[in-house]
Amino acid sequence: MAHKITDECLACDACVDECPNEAISEGDPIYIIDADKCDDCATCVDACPSEAIVPA
Repeated sequence: MAHKITDECLACDACVDECPNEAISEGDPIYIIDADKCDDCATCVDACPSEAIVPA
């Protein structure tokens, strides 16, 4: 199951560098996760300071 980024996203960029699959990209105004690239490793969840990444 992929993850998604909620409206609590601060667009701080912390999750982008942590994703080993390059599944996270800048959106407008928050970041988005490409479900096809996400393998549910949850490294982004640990990196997010605002706890804005949740299971989809």
